[in-house]
Amino acid sequence: MLADFQSKVTSPRSFADRVDRLLERVQYRRVENSGELEAVLRLRYEAYLKEGAITANKSQKLEDAFDDGNNVYNIGIFIDGELASALRLHTLFDAEEKSPAMESFAEFLLPRLKGGKLIVDPNRFVANHKFARIYPELPYVTLRPTYLACVHFGIDLVTMTVRGEHQAFYRRGFFASAVCPPRPYPLLSKPIGLLLVDFIKDAERILRRHPYWASSEAERQALFGNGPTSQHSRRGTANPSTEPLGEVTTLLRAALGTPATASSPIAAAR
Repeated sequence: MLADFQSKVTSPRSFADRVDRLLERVQYRRVENSGELEAVLRLRYEAYLKEGAITANKSQKLEDAFDDGNNVYNIGIFIDGELASALRLHTLFDAEEKSPAMESFAEFLLPRLKGGKLIVDPNRFVANHKFARIYPELPYVTLRPTYLACVHFGIDLVTMTVRGEHQAFYRRGFFASAVCPPRPYPLLSKPIGLLLVDFIKDAERILRRHPYWASSEAERQALFGNGPTSQHSRRGTANPSTEPLGEVTTLLRAALGTPATASSPIAAAR
């Protein structure tokens, strides 16, 4: 009798199932037109400003020289057509290429690049607070293009540039190893440390932990096959958006379950 009853009970969805369900409503877009780029820059600004990691500016955008490099991929994550979060990726294939991690941790990365390693530097994780509050899965949806980039480009190492108090999250979820303790980081007032993920060694177990990061060649080609977004982002014809972005938050607050009053990896605007 009890066995019959238990067989009729629907078990709660696993976290991976919830991510898969959310992905059905997600669109990953290369940020190439001026309107979408403006929205991403303002999303970054609001998040970092609330954190106190930057000072206010008249443009109300957080933009730096790393958006204009020939190795940058700005990705917008849209849920039901609305910008929910954003991620920036830099590929580092030789010692001449630049990225935020390279600027702060060159002595650790240059020898690896000169030794033939290919590196991807994900940075500027930000999210709309409304979506992050509704979807605790959003950090993993947003980080997913990093894994896709690693597969597409045949990456050896992934940088994780994070505050000291959040390193445990990356060690647990991405098998990252600490390389350098926190130090000053471009445009931010709070120090950031360097961790590295050995993608060649750990790609399979990362995917076992995050099965929703699996992808097709067609999807990877759509995101990265046309080259860096920086070659196109200033050529867009769309007018910059003037609509408010709403509340924004950093991605890892949702992932870590950090209270709103606690320090987050980047910031939150309320």
